[in-house]
Amino acid sequence: MASHTNCALTLDESPSHTSAASPTTPQQDATASTVNVQIARDRWGRDIEFLFSCIALSVGLGNVWRFPVIALENGGGAFVIPYLVVLICVGRPVYYLEMLVGQFSSRGAIRVFDFSPLFRGIGYGQVLATGFVTTYYASIMGITLRYFFASLTTDELPWNKCKPSWNDSQVICIDSRLKNTFGGLSSDSRRPITSAELYFTNEILKEKDSIEDGIGWPDMILLGCLALSWTVVCLTLIRGVKSSGKASYVLAIFPYIVLGILLVRAVTLPGSTDGILFFITPQWEQLLEPKVWYSAVTQVFFSLTVCFGNIIMYASYNRFNLKISRDVNIITTIDTATSLLAGFVIFGILGNLAHEIGTDDIRSVVRGGAGLAFISYPDALSKFTFAPQVFSALFFLMLFALGIGSNVGMTSCIMTVIRDKFPTLHHWKVVLGIGLVGLCLGSIFLTPGGQYILNLVDFFGASFIALVLAILELVSIAWVYGVKRLCKDVEFMLHIRIGWYWRLCWGFITPIMMACILIYTIVKLEPLTYRDQTYPTAAYAAGWILSTLGLMQFPLWALYAIKKQKVQGVWNKLHSALQPKANWGPLDENLLREYQSYTAKHMRESEPHWRQMNFFEKIRDKIFN
Repeated sequence: MASHTNCALTLDESPSHTSAASPTTPQQDATASTVNVQIARDRWGRDIEFLFSCIALSVGLGNVWRFPVIALENGGGAFVIPYLVVLICVGRPVYYLEMLVGQFSSRGAIRVFDFSPLFRGIGYGQVLATGFVTTYYASIMGITLRYFFASLTTDELPWNKCKPSWNDSQVICIDSRLKNTFGGLSSDSRRPITSAELYFTNEILKEKDSIEDGIGWPDMILLGCLALSWTVVCLTLIRGVKSSGKASYVLAIFPYIVLGILLVRAVTLPGSTDGILFFITPQWEQLLEPKVWYSAVTQVFFSLTVCFGNIIMYASYNRFNLKISRDVNIITTIDTATSLLAGFVIFGILGNLAHEIGTDDIRSVVRGGAGLAFISYPDALSKFTFAPQVFSALFFLMLFALGIGSNVGMTSCIMTVIRDKFPTLHHWKVVLGIGLVGLCLGSIFLTPGGQYILNLVDFFGASFIALVLAILELVSIAWVYGVKRLCKDVEFMLHIRIGWYWRLCWGFITPIMMACILIYTIVKLEPLTYRDQTYPTAAYAAGWILSTLGLMQFPLWALYAIKKQKVQGVWNKLHSALQPKANWGPLDENLLREYQSYTAKHMRESEPHWRQMNFFEKIRDKIFN
């Protein structure tokens, strides 16, 4: 995502608040003008830069290997049905919601909760989760670069052949370049493993057998690749949205060129049809499994990167009256199409791999997570008879471009929070500081025990935090601020009326679905494992500390917001903290004054009717009227 050179600063941390049921007074308007010191905020150079940046952010590494494997594990082609249902009921509504709030307020992930300061801790928790993801995401980019440079070898791919040291009493290495990889090994009691897998674990990661052996020191070559990754991210962000917006053209378009080339190559390989059919063949009985729907929600949720603060931040750089409904449809459609396209490419190649090793069980050649990109795919590339180095280099360059697009967005989200709080800091210093911190923290994931740590941080420090805070975000906007008031804000901004589909999703369908997923996650929670190994107790404790650190942001900042209210009585303080700040609205002072007059008019009209309503009528009014 793009960062910015200048941004708005609210100097008063505890200004007077206006009630949602009462108009803003002239005194409060004056207060808003005095406490809101504006410094010109950067904007996208062109509207299309916003669209391309969002595409580069949402279409990432997860689309290339996470979606195909999750689809395979959850019913194959049948998984597309719950995936599309969740996309319509959760993905698009939340994406549109965050775009609208970000564009309307021109605020980042923290300041956007000025609509109700009690919930500001949600923004801090989301940014913290984004920070966790950014550190390990960059380490995956470093590994991708390592494979890219290894693909440029002049003779053959380095994972084609085994090294004698890779064989031991339990494992026998088989050259990945062989056609029938496992043929003739029935008499050998040792477990056969391809050279591509042993290259990844022994040469790239130098992975330890157990986390209890310690994590060790980072590999120096991988550390150099990580430093290069952060250098590219920092150079992309060095001039804020002016530079990242221009880079988005390449980051959003280049991966599709490579995917197109690889798709053509994949479908021409022997056995590729079997792999593609295996990918899209429905297993209808899986639709009745709650796990399938849980997987669909998590895939949509994290693929679109909603509720991490990134979309809000990107939209905050839009011009105030940009019609963004079209962008939402384009981005979410492209994200889904990319996942399906990657599935055809990956499973076409895996079908060829199964054909070459003489098996009908494509599941036996599929590995999840990093294994799909760094084991199964290199293994298949080893069997290419035409220019394997070229296709390998293109593939890993594509992965790197996808990683850059997503990491730029996550990094600039953190930058926006820092710059919103300290606008006098030089932009390049913030960029350099985040890059250095990211390099130091990311080096942990490049140690021999780094993948154990990555798996732990991904679940406890990112996924679980984001899921809980997403529900709180939806409740705060839809039920505290109110869908009705949000829709009035959109009418003021875009002069359009929000339809019933969006209102129903924001008010009921989306938060209820997310709550059900959270309950299912907690009920079915099992000890986290990596390579079928459980973690020591200390590791689980560290993981829950990460989760607690992110989730406690909400209650701690809520207590702070209540304490800072300048009214008497706990109930009055709570009520005051739930109301928008006096300067809530468009960041531009002229637009803010127009908005305050607009809001005051509608408040006066609705106040008498609101007092006469019963509980259910108030709920209906808050959502639909």
